[in-house]
Amino acid sequence: MQPARKAELELTACKVRQSILDATHAAKSGHPGGSLGAADIFTYLYFEEMDIDPQNPQKPGRDRFVLSKGHTAPGLYATLAHRGYFPLEDLLHLRQPGSHLQGHPSMKNTPGVDMSTGSLGQGISAACGMALGARITGAENRVYALLGDGEIEEGQCWEAFMYAAHHKLDNLCVIIDVNGLQIDGPTAEVMDAQPIDKKMEAFGFAVFPVDGNDFDALSAAFAAARGVKGKPSVLVANTTKGKGVCFMEGKAAWHGKAPNDEQYAEAKGELDQTYTRLGGQANG
Repeated sequence: MQPARKAELELTACKVRQSILDATHAAKSGHPGGSLGAADIFTYLYFEEMDIDPQNPQKPGRDRFVLSKGHTAPGLYATLAHRGYFPLEDLLHLRQPGSHLQGHPSMKNTPGVDMSTGSLGQGISAACGMALGARITGAENRVYALLGDGEIEEGQCWEAFMYAAHHKLDNLCVIIDVNGLQIDGPTAEVMDAQPIDKKMEAFGFAVFPVDGNDFDALSAAFAAARGVKGKPSVLVANTTKGKGVCFMEGKAAWHGKAPNDEQYAEAKGELDQTYTRLGGQANG
């Protein structure tokens, strides 16, 4: 990836993280940890990888994205807002009555959301259906689905993985966000899914281990996945839960807890410093 483009994406990801904090703090609820950890993945997908049009969210032939781990909606919403799907101000109404930004994504209410999700394990099945449907109709779009390493404890995920491989859905790219934590603690203690890479390979996927918080690594992995023929692909993306906010990083407690006023001020201050260090301008 060109250094200048990488710098732009890093700035955007920082702004996405700032907006995740704004939204969850305003709502006094939500899931900041996983959203912050996946911010680089969201940013790369919507600002670099996918063929989409914020001015025409229902554009025929667009690429599709399914947030199977729907509780990280604050990360998706922040990315959609910065991409131009709706005003940034809407983020401050997260989870409020009448808002189109509810706790989990709704395809009926939110521009840019292609599938309603929330019940873990179901989103990947919908993504498989989208990919097969595209093939049947002759469409050339790709389908992306983001899952969590806690989510894949759901048996439905593995049924969907078998389905994708059986139908040779090479237009499907799965991303498994491996941050090692879920609401009840470390995934290794709750229900250890490792080795994820070997299991996905055994299920018939082309597997690409990647640092999910590094844009050079993401660029190379997504490019490799696009070149796969005859089977679905998966990025096994290692991320840091709470990435960008020191006191949240690697802490399961921040899976589904909003920052209070003091914590918000501290976190925002840290991200503001990061934004300046990356070359961003104040209020930029």
